[in-house]
Amino acid sequence: MSEPKQLKLGIPAGSLQEATAELMRRAGYKITFASRSYYPVVDDPELHLTLIRAQEMARYVENGSLDCGLTGLDWILENDAKVVEMTELVFSKVSRRPVRWVLAVPNDSPIQGPKDLQGKRIATEVVNLTRRWLAEHGVTANVEFSWGATEVKPPRLADAIVEVTETGSSLRANNLRIVCDLLTSTPRFIANQAAFDDPWKRQKMDDLILMLKGAMAAEGRVGLMLNVRKADLPRVLAILPALQNPTISPLANDDWVAVNTIIEEDTVRHIIPQLKAAGGAGIVEYPLSKIID
Repeated sequence: MSEPKQLKLGIPAGSLQEATAELMRRAGYKITFASRSYYPVVDDPELHLTLIRAQEMARYVENGSLDCGLTGLDWILENDAKVVEMTELVFSKVSRRPVRWVLAVPNDSPIQGPKDLQGKRIATEVVNLTRRWLAEHGVTANVEFSWGATEVKPPRLADAIVEVTETGSSLRANNLRIVCDLLTSTPRFIANQAAFDDPWKRQKMDDLILMLKGAMAAEGRVGLMLNVRKADLPRVLAILPALQNPTISPLANDDWVAVNTIIEEDTVRHIIPQLKAAGGAGIVEYPLSKIID
């Protein structure tokens, strides 16, 4: 009896781990993390999951240890990985702000731009990315790998750092100022070429991506149904900020129609009273798990 086909999917360990698992749960895949195990259990026998640090994900996908995985654009570029970027995935509205890799220096540093880095010491976790960026500006500097706590290294251990940030608050707290941005990064679903070219694996990845994107599209949105007299319909439609055109269906009473639409959840409390005042009746709000275009 032949072994069942499986897609080897890498889940990023660390800060993106729970966000990835939650996104997959909303997409319909139940994931369980066992203590001390690097192989989460999922309720799909055609998936085999492995926890891998995002920094290493692209390398393991490229060499075929994994068929596909989720990691940041920054780590794809840092590893110079030859992988197929199948889609961009923005996990949640909370983490929807892309991460930025920035050049930062002490507030009183004379460094004002890339050219001022000639011969300087730069500490960073993205050594290759930083060296390529410097080369693009015709600058030669000593780029050193930083194992962490990079913000505390200037000015004694480095003249400048290249560090990841969302808001810059941690840099400011360490008396550093941002000189410029090197890269803006978002999560990507990547695959190696062999998996991408395999019809079964490609279909499995396409299906997974469809469900993940459907779950992301539904986040922060709700469905809204209501009945309205035809005479009041223009007023009701003018109030609704629909994701798409509202669905309008006939009712048994020819004078009335049913309206079904999708709206942002944080606008519901403002819109429902307006709909009621405009003639809406039988108003029902319901949750959404996925929206598939």
